Amino acid sequence: MTKQPKEKSRRGFLKTSAMLGLAVALGPAAIGEVFAESKFNSNLRNKTNSKEDLMNEASGAKRATEQASGNEAIRPFHFNFPASDITELHRRVNATRWPDKELVKDASQGVQFATMQKLAHYWTTEHDWSKCEARMKALPHFITNIDGLDIHFIHVKSKNANALPMIITHGWPGSIIEQMKIIEPLTNPTAHGGTAADAFDVVIPSLPGYGFSGKPTKTGWDPAHIARAWTVLMKRLGYAQFVAQGGDL
Repeated sequence: MTKQPKEKSRRGFLKTSAMLGLAVALGPAAIGEVFAESKFNSNLRNKTNSKEDLMNEASGAKRATEQASGNEAIRPFHFNFPASDITELHRRVNATRWPDKELVKDASQGVQFATMQKLAHYWTTEHDWSKCEARMKALPHFITNIDGLDIHFIHVKSKNANALPMIITHGWPGSIIEQMKIIEPLTNPTAHGGTAADAFDVVIPSLPGYGFSGKPTKTGWDPAHIARAWTVLMKRLGYAQFVAQGGDL
């Protein structure tokens, strides 16, 4: 019982941080437009544990999937990287035509020559892409079409039925790979020193033009548009209320 205020404080901090980050990126007007229906208020974490609420949420998610037609449906997504592609990438890195070394001893003229050569050596001789690919394939991937564009995302639900939904956006440049390490602690906090009250359902989309998401063929996919698309995505997954965390974008 003595830990409860601390747990509520942690959740309040996460919610406030998420909203502050969005306010900086989008401005208060966009925040009001994107999250007007979500109504982030003090009751967000006071969802009841009744079977009725849990059944309503589950049926809402089911209806969202069943009512969606065509590309708007939530579809499982599978991928594979041929070994020939990795071999070709190594060949291209090894074929780099290097510039002359910098004229100074610091990084004032840009990334230093020795650093770039070490990086190229790492990617062609030390990095094991197969391990990264296996970690990615161990997660549930999905795709759905929003505003004419295929949006890829990872969706991992906590075993805690009262987990707080959170959508996490990677940075620019970046990818979903950056967020894979936080999925387990967020969805299964009791195994990492937390409590059941710290649990999240995690949604991690690939930004338009990144990773497995489609590449826009016209302009307009700015941060405000992406935020609106994320709201559509979360509603399709059956989440009427949620919090958001993001990188520099």
